[in-house]
Amino acid sequence: MEPGTPARLRATPSWLLTQTAAHAAHLVADGLGALDARGYHYRLLAALEEHGPASQADLGRRCGIDRSDVVAVLNELAAKNLVVRAPDPADRRRNVITLTDAGRRELRRMGETLDRVQDTLLAPLSGPERDQLTRLLTTLLDHHAGR
Repeated sequence: MEPGTPARLRATPSWLLTQTAAHAAHLVADGLGALDARGYHYRLLAALEEHGPASQADLGRRCGIDRSDVVAVLNELAAKNLVVRAPDPADRRRNVITLTDAGRRELRRMGETLDRVQDTLLAPLSGPERDQLTRLLTTLLDHHAGR
């Protein structure tokens, strides 16, 4: 926190969350940027690994990424041979996206980088405090996302 930050702000969870989120976003962008990757890349690759092949529309919904952005990101991933886009045999109007072996390797590499980012971000917290923070943030997010 900047010296002189008003006490009212330092005691306001929404302000603290916003400031921390901005710092976290910079750390993630820098970490993934060093791999020539972005957060959208990680989100889509992680969803494909966890849930298997999916349509572009399903991936976008699952990852909370706008349809037009999904297409652009998948083009980038396909150009790097991290995913394969193929027509759905059941419905030729839609594409099914599949994670490649190279995509799995890249996801692992990105995950290792994000683990280091988490360690940097959460450095002042103990292991149990990190777990507690994660549980509390999950509770807040689930509540406000209607889950």
